Amino acid sequence: MKSDRPEPLLAVRGLTVAARDKRGRETVIVDDVSFDVAPGAVIALIGESGSGKTTISLGCMGYARPGCHITGGSVMLQGQSVLDQPLPALQRLRGKDITYVAQSAAASFNGAMRIDDQVIEIPVITGAMTRAEALERARGLYAALGLPDPDTIGRRYPHQVSGGQLQRLMAAMAMISDPRLLILDEPTTALDVTTQIEVLHAFKTLIRDNRTAAIYVTHDLSLVAQVADHILVLRDGRMVEHGPTEQIIAAPRAPYTRALMDAAHVMPEEIASPRIAAVPEAPLLQVRGVTAGYGRDREIIALRDIDLSIGHGQTVGVIGESGSGKTTLGRIISGLMAPVSGEVLLDGRPLAARVAQRARGDLKQVQFAFQMADVALNPRQRIGKILGRPMRFYRGLGQAESDREVARLLERVELPTAFAQRFPPELSGGQRQRVNLARALAAEPRLIICDEITSALDTIVAQQILDLLASLQKDLNLSYMFITHDIATVARIADRIAVMRLGRIVQQGPVDQVLTPPCHEYTRLLLNSVPEMRTDWLDQAVHERRRLVAALDGTPEAKR
Repeated sequence: MKSDRPEPLLAVRGLTVAARDKRGRETVIVDDVSFDVAPGAVIALIGESGSGKTTISLGCMGYARPGCHITGGSVMLQGQSVLDQPLPALQRLRGKDITYVAQSAAASFNGAMRIDDQVIEIPVITGAMTRAEALERARGLYAALGLPDPDTIGRRYPHQVSGGQLQRLMAAMAMISDPRLLILDEPTTALDVTTQIEVLHAFKTLIRDNRTAAIYVTHDLSLVAQVADHILVLRDGRMVEHGPTEQIIAAPRAPYTRALMDAAHVMPEEIASPRIAAVPEAPLLQVRGVTAGYGRDREIIALRDIDLSIGHGQTVGVIGESGSGKTTLGRIISGLMAPVSGEVLLDGRPLAARVAQRARGDLKQVQFAFQMADVALNPRQRIGKILGRPMRFYRGLGQAESDREVARLLERVELPTAFAQRFPPELSGGQRQRVNLARALAAEPRLIICDEITSALDTIVAQQILDLLASLQKDLNLSYMFITHDIATVARIADRIAVMRLGRIVQQGPVDQVLTPPCHEYTRLLLNSVPEMRTDWLDQAVHERRRLVAALDGTPEAKR
């Protein structure tokens, strides 16, 4: 009797990958992994950092990272062996039949090329589309992925769009060729919660309509519940549990799967009780009436009339959708960008608008911890040199003294002192983020602007970074401006919160007041967009989001 189950588009059997050290010794990092993916279906690979998720997904492209090699198993794509293909044939498969959405879009785009030219490159080079056809297809994808100004955004350069927008543009690049296999490696970690649900909905629709097989790599079960048909749970490169999404969520069998379930995003009504702290009468930093813009004449307004205060030893969370102006505000405060009008004051004293105009003592007080540590850290410099440079620049330390301080600082961020001799690519994502934070601490600042520093980390490692921030704040009386799209995170760590939309602060105050109903309509939209552990949540959430956005914008949709 013929089975009703569709033939798999992707069939992986016994995939095994090993790493070889400098002495030729091998360590198995992916051990005997097997799964199928049907046309129009999604399998989610979940697990902590280092569990083998990305290694498996790269193996499905016939690729292994430097120092690794595929030692066994098979990968069949519509009956065609991927692993047996010669390199020229593999190169033809990749980018057309198999496409990959990487976690770090910032590291994947060429900053010297316009976005459109990069998105349409593969179909134009392969002759699958003319340039005009590819541009039309790209703009359709921009609109489907919820990008602003879909007809013109592709004319910008990568640095002229937000991190969340760049991640969606990378998704458009991967989907433009209508691939048979789409690999999504943490594709929404850089996205705010409201944009995230629109992008997940777009992925789900495009995968279903194009009958594409998809692998979704993530650590977040609440997102998996929205898009995946099957879940494969991994730990240390081995399969822990594999089954339909409903079964894994409702009745996980393995203790490790249950532990991951416990670490998933909290429901909106379960957001932790915040710390309550009033802004001191004499704040450390004040932003007064700041308006800022981009473009040759700064005609693209990114911030409008911003007022914000940060107290001594206080954490102020700044949340909002991608493109709301969060990072631009951080750049204004740090001097990386000058405002059109308004001022930034430190201890009641105006700061110069640009970094080049600020005294070294002022530069020392405000430091920036960037979102993507793999982009922010020079991969060709040892950790000791990366951390020692700000010590010598800001504090005038000699080589021997800075070496001692580097060791002390590594211990403070809970890393071995021997890491001073390592290069950033030799560290895990969580370890690189600790180095990123240590570099900001090296100047001995009073305020650190943390820009989405936990967004690319798995839940357990992210919590370790948050615990470290709290410990450092207690020991050093540090102040933080914590830029994030994760409401649950900001509720746990912040004293005050500022909610931004379209370049304005629409609500601010103590966290308990801002996040407790009745709250601003836009804050309610953010709260309603936190994923719930239900497989039927996404469609309802997208509908409710669109209704609330229409109400905020005053469009006819709100009246339906």
